[in-house]
Amino acid sequence: MTHQAIEQHQLSQLRNLVSLLKASNPFYREKLGEVEISPEMSLAELLLQIPFTTKNELIADQAANPPWGTNLTFPQVAYSRFHQTSATTGQPMRWLDTPVSWGEMLNCWREVYRACGVSGGDTVFFAFSFGPFLGFWTAFEAANQLGALTIPGGSLSSKARVELILTSQATALCCTPTYAIRLGEVAREADLDLSASCLKAIIVAGEPGGSVPEIRSRIEELWPGATVYDHHGMTEMGPVSYPCPANPMTLHVLSRYYIAEILPPEGDGTTLPEGQGELILTNLFRHGSPLLRYRTGDLVDLTVGAACSCGTHNASLKGGILSRVDDMVTIRGVNIYPAALERVVREFPEIREFQVRVTRVRDMDELSVHIEIAEEGEGNTAKALQNRLQDHFNLRIPVKIAADLPRFEMKAKRWIKES
Repeated sequence: MTHQAIEQHQLSQLRNLVSLLKASNPFYREKLGEVEISPEMSLAELLLQIPFTTKNELIADQAANPPWGTNLTFPQVAYSRFHQTSATTGQPMRWLDTPVSWGEMLNCWREVYRACGVSGGDTVFFAFSFGPFLGFWTAFEAANQLGALTIPGGSLSSKARVELILTSQATALCCTPTYAIRLGEVAREADLDLSASCLKAIIVAGEPGGSVPEIRSRIEELWPGATVYDHHGMTEMGPVSYPCPANPMTLHVLSRYYIAEILPPEGDGTTLPEGQGELILTNLFRHGSPLLRYRTGDLVDLTVGAACSCGTHNASLKGGILSRVDDMVTIRGVNIYPAALERVVREFPEIREFQVRVTRVRDMDELSVHIEIAEEGEGNTAKALQNRLQDHFNLRIPVKIAADLPRFEMKAKRWIKES
């Protein structure tokens, strides 16, 4: 669709959704009490009337109205799926879906697969333990609907997963960027030849990395013949974006299903249609458990309206998810985002894992980076990384050698705040 057609579709869907929620959803009935809809109203004008929704108010609502909260448009009998967030930044949120909204999320994931070149003739390996997080199940069931052979990695060890990827001749792999690297390293340790792998696509999500050149290069070096594809979504929102076929470092928002806005880091609290800042999303199809103007906490560079070289008018996220808005730390006046620091670390292929420790010293935050190096790594890696960090951030950040740092299957937790 053209940009104008997308906006008209979004406006029509949002009008219907607001009317439904004002009538039937206790949580949004109060929030939308002052919203007025007129026939001549534009999408921007309607959005400006709708207040933001935050994670904290959803968590508070569920705590006050257990177990599901009041953000349910229909009676509980209408819902057939339960999931919850990973709670990496606090209490988990519980989410229910109707068969209709579940089917729409599978449609979103099929768009992701199509963009990654995955179809019914593929064998897709899922390298994670299935739990209550939405992304596992939507990815698995959508691949199954495509007609692909779907292989759950379940409770297997990392080595067993690599062996099964090879023996099953899997052509696509779904996991986090961190775990794709970990699987590659395990294969090397076990002398498993990944050049014999049939993988053509590695679809990563769950953390920044898939749109970071240094991390992509590291994954593709470990998995010869495979191409990394980025994607992002949230349990409370659904599968949001797919990789641009023409620009590997760009994600496209599925604009038929989501309205994207930007909240600048500095301003009066008014969103912009594009630019860099916090991603604000409205889900247009999850009527039973909706989110309007949700503050995702993701820092992005959003472009809306312009046609991409791939041909779509869907909104674009240049560089994918750049970081989390609340992850930034200020060290001696310099703002540092975790994704920016990881880009520098990944320039050193001999670094197998790393950890960043934030320590409070005389009322100021200080950083130190701890690295685990492969046996064949050079002895001066710590010094070289320290120099590179100083060049990049204009800060002296101590780098120390460590052994047996934690490994992660899910979202990596490499930043440790010490009192």
